[in-house]
Amino acid sequence: MDEKTINEIKEKIIIEIEKTENSIIEYKEITKPIAPENAIGRISRMDAINNKSVAEAALRKAEEKLSKLKYMLKQVGEDDFGICAKCKKQIPIGRILLMPQSRYCVNCAS
Repeated sequence: MDEKTINEIKEKIIIEIEKTENSIIEYKEITKPIAPENAIGRISRMDAINNKSVAEAALRKAEEKLSKLKYMLKQVGEDDFGICAKCKKQIPIGRILLMPQSRYCVNCAS
């Protein structure tokens, strides 16, 4: 990979890290415990609990994505960067820019 491409990938990863960190902050706010003394009604409370569990799952995924993005940022420029971890073929630059946290090509990711 040339220097321009490497810089473009680094920039994309940094932007994704910032977005993901902001999402994590939002999800943490949403997943705060629901106090039982809040008079919101039984159905509304059940809905709030359901929404909280969905937000908790999203939070876990965002934290996992952040971890992968930080790892990939460290790997940019290494000899094996952009090589599929499974089949060892070059990952297309379009996929790297679309999903910079992925270590796999499209065929191996599915």
